[in-house]
Amino acid sequence: MNMPWNGRSRAALALATGLALAVAPGCGDGKTRVAGKGGGGSASIAELMKARDLSEADVVAALKTYTPTGVKDEFLMFASGGHGGNALVIGVPSMRILKYIGVFTPEPWQGYGFDDETKALLASGSPEGKTLTWGDMHHPALSETDGVYDGQVLFVNDKANARVAVVDLQDFTTQQIVHSAILRSDHGGAFVTPNTEYVIEGGQFPAPLDGSVADIEKYDDFYRGAVMFWKFDRAKKRIDPAASFAIEMPPYFQDLADAGKLASDGWCFLNSFNTERSYGTGGAGLPPMESGASRNDMDYLHVINWRQAEQVAASDKAQVIQGVRVIPLGVAVEEGLLHFVPEPKSPHGVDVTPNGEEICIAGKLSTQATVFSFARIKEHIDQKKYAGKDPYGVPILPFKDVIRGQVEMGLGPLHTQFDDKGFAYTTLFIESKIARWSLKDLKVIEKIPVHYNVGHLSVAGGDTAKPDGRFLISMNKWAIDRFADVGPLLPQNFQLIDIAGDSMQLLYDMPLPLGEPHYAQMIKTELIKPWEAYTPVGMNQLTHQPDPHAPKSAQEARIERNGDVVDVYMTLVRSTITPDTIKVKEGDTLKFHVTNVEQTRDATHGFCIADYNVNLSMEPGKAANVTFVADRPGVFPFYCTEFCSALHMEMGGFLLVEPKNENAAGTAAADPPRNRADAKPSADGEGG
Repeated sequence: MNMPWNGRSRAALALATGLALAVAPGCGDGKTRVAGKGGGGSASIAELMKARDLSEADVVAALKTYTPTGVKDEFLMFASGGHGGNALVIGVPSMRILKYIGVFTPEPWQGYGFDDETKALLASGSPEGKTLTWGDMHHPALSETDGVYDGQVLFVNDKANARVAVVDLQDFTTQQIVHSAILRSDHGGAFVTPNTEYVIEGGQFPAPLDGSVADIEKYDDFYRGAVMFWKFDRAKKRIDPAASFAIEMPPYFQDLADAGKLASDGWCFLNSFNTERSYGTGGAGLPPMESGASRNDMDYLHVINWRQAEQVAASDKAQVIQGVRVIPLGVAVEEGLLHFVPEPKSPHGVDVTPNGEEICIAGKLSTQATVFSFARIKEHIDQKKYAGKDPYGVPILPFKDVIRGQVEMGLGPLHTQFDDKGFAYTTLFIESKIARWSLKDLKVIEKIPVHYNVGHLSVAGGDTAKPDGRFLISMNKWAIDRFADVGPLLPQNFQLIDIAGDSMQLLYDMPLPLGEPHYAQMIKTELIKPWEAYTPVGMNQLTHQPDPHAPKSAQEARIERNGDVVDVYMTLVRSTITPDTIKVKEGDTLKFHVTNVEQTRDATHGFCIADYNVNLSMEPGKAANVTFVADRPGVFPFYCTEFCSALHMEMGGFLLVEPKNENAAGTAAADPPRNRADAKPSADGEGG
């Protein structure tokens, strides 16, 4: 029975209580039996618990996470893939990995980066002339309506190469990658405004915005930060670079961002660090960047009026730098778009409360979380109550006048999320704990240990206007002793924590064997409505329109030659590839136009060609195109790479590439030897 979570939770707890009673000393005979439906062997709960050294708490945790076959998870978590450059889809509470989404790097299982369209997509988001094959994905952001996830689109950033990608959740595929030439890195991305008007991308390491080279000793004068506001077209589900803009920033390190909502709608907030403007030793005997950037007691919270900024960006006050409309720093100050508020040194997390009334800041080198009042910030901006200006003329608001208070948190506070009961949850990196604290009272309620060195966390809906609460994922950087040893490089550890009750309970450890995931967002599964197949047959994955080259049936399959260009119109269906024999000449350009003509759910086929690096994933109804030069003579088998039917192994064919010189040594002779059963004997009795 597919009960809602509350019902399943009560049933699980009731069962757990019964199990606990069954195994508790003095309560029955402790011989509650577990048997298979077929009447196979059985063992008592007590025996199972003893054999595996399980406590009653372990049993309760197992029941809360166990998801029977055929029962779907209530939540989906979208997590960054870190150095893998891809996104992860994870079911909650089962903690099952459901999918990797190819984004910034080729993903062979999906054929991503192997067909013409996705090769071009990866190239479009790369520097001219150099296709990047890795990324450092950090912060996924689900599209929002009225400050709540709507399940339509996922945005992700690449910190290393300052890219932002758009993933359509109709088919969980990357549709667009944009790259701004004015940024070199972007730790402060991707974050969306409450109705996904803009995707915010804040740069980290400053550099000359025009792409020029300036001596590092001239850092103060020529190096600048920037914040991109990528305009998103909801109807087209695409970022519109022409309608996007940036705001120039001082050469601090802009960090994480969050958009205001409800009470603070129209504003966004970014942390920064390195207000010292340290750039490392520079060959001049200066301190290393780490120590040079940690001298000041305060850094600056950036407060940006993005709604007013979009009007200024459309005026002649903006400049065009490397194809991007940029509001100069002086104009941002003059127009009142940018203000600073001091914040404890080396801040990392900036998180707006669900009602939009407050901003919570946590600093790596502080022991406190600071709660800023947006109403007080706005009042001081409106009345121009400033404590001074930074070296670049940006007004600074008085710290003590715009905060509601601080929470003594512990060692290494980083990131904060919220639930639906008025609690906030903050990670403590150095302590390896998560603190639950009251937004109303600004007091820590409890802490739970995690393993180990927790960075980000994700609460179901925890950064929206309407959090769901119930589950929290602790995203730990180290695993140390949690799993079987697999060499010096260990997995990350995602830990599932139940936050529905009066006390937090650790439920599950999940190893993540993928390069350092960072942030994640958790959405109700029911809000996402993905396609079951591409309909009509022959749909292009990137355009979501019928592909003009796609054959729609086996009757349309054919081979056409135009000079040295050969077009192969191919169809796939269980268990036949049509055509299955292709003869070309060395040096021909081959253009394969492939369609999976099936519409049955999960009837995915694959298509690969030996030695030519051709690899396509063909979901039901999908069309794909791949172009290559037949520069190697020989016989090259091709086949379906997805086990699709009983005759899957027979689903294949041959590409024959005839050499330019047909009589070249090592190639097929004009009269090849026969070894078929029907070969006729020669005059001397041997096969001819």
